[in-house]
Amino acid sequence: NIGLKKIEAILQLYETPENAFHESPNGLELLPILSDADKANFLKSKDITRIQESYAKLQEKGIYFVTIEDNDYPCKLHNIFDPPYCLYVKGQLPKNTVGSLAVVGARNCSEYGREVTRYLSRELAKSGIEIISGLARGIDGYAHEGALSCGGSTYGILGCGIDICYPMENFNLYMDMQRQGGVISEYGIGVNPKPGNFPMRNRIISGMADGILVVEAKEKSGSLITVDIGLEQGKNIYALPGRIGDLLSKGCNNLIKMGAKLVTEPGDILEDFFLNYEKHKKLMK
Repeated sequence: NIGLKKIEAILQLYETPENAFHESPNGLELLPILSDADKANFLKSKDITRIQESYAKLQEKGIYFVTIEDNDYPCKLHNIFDPPYCLYVKGQLPKNTVGSLAVVGARNCSEYGREVTRYLSRELAKSGIEIISGLARGIDGYAHEGALSCGGSTYGILGCGIDICYPMENFNLYMDMQRQGGVISEYGIGVNPKPGNFPMRNRIISGMADGILVVEAKEKSGSLITVDIGLEQGKNIYALPGRIGDLLSKGCNNLIKMGAKLVTEPGDILEDFFLNYEKHKKLMK
């Protein structure tokens, strides 16, 4: 129950997690950012037995975690504002040497949106692009499906505990992705999905990706939060055009007006990922 800002303040005081664990708690009085409840939680967290039990639970569930200080921590996340201090993982983390694309869009998408998302994600994954999304219903789930269908790699970033599949309708995806990619969360075991977790989750989705593709979004869609964060992070933005007048097309059409790259085929994205795109096309045939 101690957030990123407070963790940062603790580490500035103690310099390392080891020092924070072993040194006297009296120093916490120097941190006005911490409430009495925070200090109590901090002291409670030093229970060795509880720590060992928690670690054993992670191992039993096939979960491992990396901190921002570890070599395995995703390089791209080092460059974002408020990077997560630690990530819990089932499966694998995205490869730092491979291009990756975040695919986001409407939960209540159309049949057209579903089929196009599957198609684009499949073709991009077939070309070696890793597909990242939020494992939500709608466009997120179909993006993961498309990548899995061709044996590609895909990663789901959760807004809840790493051991919780939300929504439950995506349970098969949740399991399959652990064999062809991974499920990742900054939240540990048993953390329920709360509305405030998902905007925080979005910075990881965009942060791990080289670009963001939006497929179907209303004018004030939650997907546009991911786009705003991605723009701050310097990511390429792609959008699927839609019919004028369709509610699910307004968000994408507005993005294109503002400079997002219009996408009608996988090549519109792939040409930005491969410098010698024509040669790449021949190799993929």
